[in-house]
Amino acid sequence: MAEYLLFATERYALPILQPLARALQAGGHGVSAWLVDGAAGAELPAPVRMVDDVRAAVALRPRAVFSAANWVPPFVAGAKVQLFHGFNVEKRDAARGHFRVRGLFDLYCTQGPATTAPFRELAASAGHFKVVETGWPKLDPLFGEPDPLARQLRQAAGGRPVVMFASTFTERLSAAPHLLAAISAEIAGGERYWILTLHPKCAPDLFERYRSLVGPNACFVDTEQLVSAQRAADVLVADTTSVVSEFVVQRKPVVTFRNRAPKPHMIDFDDPAALPAMLARAFDPALAPLAAIAAYADAIHPYRDGQSSQRVIAATEALLAGELGPLGRKPLGALTRGLQIRRQLGYWGRSAR
Repeated sequence: MAEYLLFATERYALPILQPLARALQAGGHGVSAWLVDGAAGAELPAPVRMVDDVRAAVALRPRAVFSAANWVPPFVAGAKVQLFHGFNVEKRDAARGHFRVRGLFDLYCTQGPATTAPFRELAASAGHFKVVETGWPKLDPLFGEPDPLARQLRQAAGGRPVVMFASTFTERLSAAPHLLAAISAEIAGGERYWILTLHPKCAPDLFERYRSLVGPNACFVDTEQLVSAQRAADVLVADTTSVVSEFVVQRKPVVTFRNRAPKPHMIDFDDPAALPAMLARAFDPALAPLAAIAAYADAIHPYRDGQSSQRVIAATEALLAGELGPLGRKPLGALTRGLQIRRQLGYWGRSAR
């Protein structure tokens, strides 16, 4: 039985890894998870085995390591596979953003044409990694089997339209402080049911304020329940969070507050007092930008079959079998980065082969 390792540094990576874990287990493989930094203390459901420390991860000698972070320990055995922790929503400049290559990964499993083309250009230039377009495991549950939590959320709405609110933790981009009063008023009105959530890194006082809105017209969900919430909602209100792109993949309207890079598929606004009007537009099929939404969804994630995890596994096996061609030597900078990771994790033993 082949062993595979799932790696994450933040709690929000868990919904990315869980569908992949299920697909690996369905194939009869052993699956372990190693969660560090911001993800430390979290768990994936059994039968995933939790790896306690760096030495246990090295001793596991996995066939492949699937990372939902922007780095991976190079001294652990196995192919290093990048799954991405989100869509490219242009939060930062290109030099620091989605397409930064550090020489740590052997395979990039891209989400759709919008990421595949740039990464293939990088791969052709660098030569030390491969690129396969697979879709994103996190979104498999959006299109898979019935979701009990999504059904419960719809039932709580009592037949009313459902709005989801999500916000990034980046202070200069976050809508959460600015829209609190407007959202509170909408919830009090009771015309629609609200599902509220915040990025795990948001300030504790914001969590307290938004949780205080919970009642017959609103609920609050944690990051592990994000996909179910997206599936249950009809419209999303957000900012520059990558949840915008995840939600649009369902071909549903999004209302964005001061998005850093507004696009035609977004209903973007900058005055909190305009929220009611923006919601009315989003819920009106004649006014919502449905054609732009569909075009954007096809560009970033055209897969609606719930099988991205299986494609990730197939791509990894193709890499290991040599079917994707040879890998070139990793750049010198990867050695420096590897030493930094060793120092960070406190491991100076041998690299596993």
